[in-house]
Amino acid sequence: MNTTAINPIALNTRVNKKLICLAVSTLALPGLSHADSPYFSFKDGDGFKRFSVSVGALYVKPTGNAKPIGINTAVAEGENQKVGDVSMDSVINNLTEENTSLASLVKILDRLGLDSLPAEMSGSADIYNLSKWEAQGTGLEADDVTTLGIMTNYFFTDHVSMEVKAGIPPKVDIMGQGQISAPFKATAKPELDLVSQIPGGIPLGEMYLQKDLPITDLSKFGKVAEARAWTPAVEFQYHFGKTGVNKFRPYVGLGVMYAYFNELEMDQGLEKDLINAGHKIANIKNGEAGKALDGLPSTANPKVKLEASDAFAPVATAGFTYDFNDRWFAVGSVSYAHLTGETTITVKDDKLGELVNAKSDIEINPILGYAGVGYRF
Repeated sequence: MNTTAINPIALNTRVNKKLICLAVSTLALPGLSHADSPYFSFKDGDGFKRFSVSVGALYVKPTGNAKPIGINTAVAEGENQKVGDVSMDSVINNLTEENTSLASLVKILDRLGLDSLPAEMSGSADIYNLSKWEAQGTGLEADDVTTLGIMTNYFFTDHVSMEVKAGIPPKVDIMGQGQISAPFKATAKPELDLVSQIPGGIPLGEMYLQKDLPITDLSKFGKVAEARAWTPAVEFQYHFGKTGVNKFRPYVGLGVMYAYFNELEMDQGLEKDLINAGHKIANIKNGEAGKALDGLPSTANPKVKLEASDAFAPVATAGFTYDFNDRWFAVGSVSYAHLTGETTITVKDDKLGELVNAKSDIEINPILGYAGVGYRF
């Protein structure tokens, strides 16, 4: 019986070639079916151009409302700190209506012409309300801005496209509203037994202080800061009508916007007010609360930093195109994005760390109007 020897190398080669051919054929199937599809054809098919780009004026009008600024400081609720020397005017101006014999003695000393209350009498104080509060009636808003818009579109079909919205990132003015004050409250206790009682053994007790301490008036600055806004967006659109038949074609779109802010600059007047606020907190932390009441600088070196967080937002568009010919067209649209950003202002010292932290939501919610001229290819 004759037998034919099987060459394993040749057999393996034939099998590998079949596998390669099968794999190539399989990979080619989506491309063939894609090419045959009337909806996803790489050919013009119904005559529409697959790419378009337009350039025009982009007007952005924020419609959101200012949100109250939330403020935190390094002074814990009820924190006990030494007062130190403090002017009689500051003590008298911060006294509450309900007070003790110590407050009466202070008033007497003030009438006698004493300029300041010595540290031995002011003693220490339990400080309240500076840890955390919300400044009602305040907030930040973005101003209107106009810039150059650039829109690029890729058409999957004559009706469905994906648009990338971009443009020259504009400088946006941030406007401020309202006055910020610190709701200061303290209970002061004299330090020496020598002055803790008046003749006859009547205890002088504690002294209660409470007053809103002004920090800054945002309204007086108008523009409190500015930032460069990068707001690219990606949107899927549906175009009504038909290429070559309808010159005027309305469309609608839905997508997502990304907002990024840099080159932030703060008004120098506001920065100075915040540095002074940092000195007040530093004085309290250093056991010199009296200097905080008197508005005197501390030994610290407060530095102010302004930051804005990134944000994503849904965006919806209604617009139209008008064809001059098969390549040139005019375009107009109105978009709305539900966009809210957050700004953070911190006042820090190298030794004491963070003294003040203020956060505010900027409810931008912009309406974007766009008018431009485009080209298809």
